[in-house]
Amino acid sequence: MSEVNTPGGPGLLGVEELREEVAAGRIDTVLLAIADMQGRLQGKRLSARYFLEEVLHHGSEGCNYLLAVDVDMNTVSGYAMSSWERGYGDFVMRPDLSTLRRVPWQEGTVMLMADLVWEDGSDVTASPRQILRRQLARLAEHGLDAYVGTELEFVVYDDSYEDAQRRGYRDLNPANLYNVDYSLLGTARVEPLLRRIRREMEGAGMYVESAKGECNLGQHEIAFRYDEALRTCDNHAIYKNGAKEIAAQEGRSITFMAKPNQREGNSCHIHISVRSHDGEPVMAGDGTHGLSELGARFIAGQLACMRELTLLFAPNINSYKRYVPGSFAPTAVKWGVDNRTCALRLVGHGPSLRVENRVPGGDVNPYLAVSALVAAGLHGIENELPLEEPFGGNAYASGAETVPHTLRDALALFEGSKLAREAFGEDVVEHYANCARVELTAFDAAVTDWELYRGFERM
Repeated sequence: MSEVNTPGGPGLLGVEELREEVAAGRIDTVLLAIADMQGRLQGKRLSARYFLEEVLHHGSEGCNYLLAVDVDMNTVSGYAMSSWERGYGDFVMRPDLSTLRRVPWQEGTVMLMADLVWEDGSDVTASPRQILRRQLARLAEHGLDAYVGTELEFVVYDDSYEDAQRRGYRDLNPANLYNVDYSLLGTARVEPLLRRIRREMEGAGMYVESAKGECNLGQHEIAFRYDEALRTCDNHAIYKNGAKEIAAQEGRSITFMAKPNQREGNSCHIHISVRSHDGEPVMAGDGTHGLSELGARFIAGQLACMRELTLLFAPNINSYKRYVPGSFAPTAVKWGVDNRTCALRLVGHGPSLRVENRVPGGDVNPYLAVSALVAAGLHGIENELPLEEPFGGNAYASGAETVPHTLRDALALFEGSKLAREAFGEDVVEHYANCARVELTAFDAAVTDWELYRGFERM
């Protein structure tokens, strides 16, 4: 493995700089992280000396059940790559040195992402990071690169994670008691926490743009500058994990659940554009609404594939609770020019022209969602799909096809999708279909509060 890597900005490190920091006693811990099926960071805390002497060159092993468990880390059946019958062996976490960065919220610590490979060096194809790499390689065959920005919303509570769990996640105390959407007064109440998150993400090599309040009680958003697709997804996963760690250090909690209560849900709007390999934006042109022919086909592909790829935008049962008419969460598979009632919103002008997918929630796995966006765009480009006229009114009342309303519906569409199987491979489709089936089975067996309230006395 090469030791050459070039820091890309403040907070990012090269290997030689890491050696110097370790020798000086300022760095003693290296976090080696992978993204699991939910987009969460899993991995190991390594001594910095051991990382430099061994893991840097050879990688580190991890149990392959990390891509074959449920959210609670229970082993479950149905996965071809990992099971009791296969012995739950290891795969290799191969460090991606271009992601090496400081972790300002953990003393003496740096971290980096890893790609997953088998012992023979072949890719673990069901790994979210490898799924995205494959789609980006397909896009590169057309001379194109994807640039992405994600906008994660979250709700802040004044309760710790431990207190929230002990209370059954009921009667929690949101950090704001009224709608603080764009409110400078209301967001000032939470600014010490938000400022710490912003500053420490900058210290971890990210480019923070802004923070603003949102509609739900205690709801906020921190926005980061767009970047190359893989880098954005890495930053997204690291930020989400880091924000939770920082909140916990402050005795608070943050949730990115798509729908944590009956009010507005947490969205994760994803902006995407494509450029030529020399960095020239290619979505803008002299066509209708400022689009190039390629840009129009890219958006047409998004519309054509949205329903059958929704599972990759909305991976959990709770994800579908967001899709309520009039809630700013989309239901209609429509596109519009700066129209927030549509699933796809065209924004920007000229070189900044891009499409915003408003379907994902805060629980999205960014690697899978961006993989779906790229695959859909390629479908439109390769099949020269025509783009329908933009919708100019209230898309909730359009009568158009809608995104699936439940995880079960999304699973059926994904499993039956010829496009998904061609783009991602049979093994990937079966792997993530099984993940959805596991969640559905667990939910179907659960007795909910709703059932107790409705049936305990009155039935």
